[in-house]
Amino acid sequence: MSAVRRLSTGSPAEDAFGYSRAVELPNGLVLVSGCSSIIDGDVVEDDPYEQTVNAFGVAFAALERLGLGREDVVRTHMHITHARDVEEVGRAHKALFDGVRPAASMIIVEGLVDPRLVVEVEVEAFRTDPTEQGETRS
Repeated sequence: MSAVRRLSTGSPAEDAFGYSRAVELPNGLVLVSGCSSIIDGDVVEDDPYEQTVNAFGVAFAALERLGLGREDVVRTHMHITHARDVEEVGRAHKALFDGVRPAASMIIVEGLVDPRLVVEVEVEAFRTDPTEQGETRS
């Protein structure tokens, strides 16, 4: 049995594309897959700030199930489809992480899986005590 823990949220995309929402390594590093603002098929269109907040909300929910929170986040990646959205996405990131200050990257990409999306985020977190683990579902 692998010491790597995998978390599934039951999203149809996880099964269709063969991935886990989050993976925790034995050293305490937790990697959260790309998260978007698609919630129950709906997207807040034309609002990069709200899309960013919602996408990080999906990531936070995965971290919470593993017994972690935003204060455990050490790195974020934000993939955006338009340079015009840098300020709004950055403002949302600051609102969520100003007290945490993870390493962060913002990358402009040509597009995302759903044309209504303007941002997708990835999160890396670190558990300082790997013996304290939350839920696991694979």
